Amino acid sequence: MILLLYVDDILIANNSKSEINKAKGELNREFEMKDLGAISKILGMEIKRNRRKGTLKLSQESYLKKVLEKFGMTKLKLVITSLSQQFKLSANQVPKTTKEVNYMDNVQYANLVGLLCMLWYILGLT
Repeated sequence: MILLLYVDDILIANNSKSEINKAKGELNREFEMKDLGAISKILGMEIKRNRRKGTLKLSQESYLKKVLEKFGMTKLKLVITSLSQQFKLSANQVPKTTKEVNYMDNVQYANLVGLLCMLWYILGLT
């Protein structure tokens, strides 16, 4: 049995429905709880289940759409291009003035790089 606990939410997974019900009963005796039924979303991930095939799929499509909207990238067209070998980054390009530093502090590079990596993976461009 797997119990995934996040703040005040619990996800219970097991091959046996009766074992899940038993665990829920024991937890209910100790804690005030409400059974929300079969899960379809957790921590921003959609859960798509095919019981016939016995498969489970996690998707972050809605999260990805939100991030694309945040960065104004909803109308992207995929283009594969390599970086020129002559392209070099240097210490001379580091922001020097207060204005440049403040501007760079507001650019969310980590989020954008994460988004681009996720898109790269989803599109199978590895």
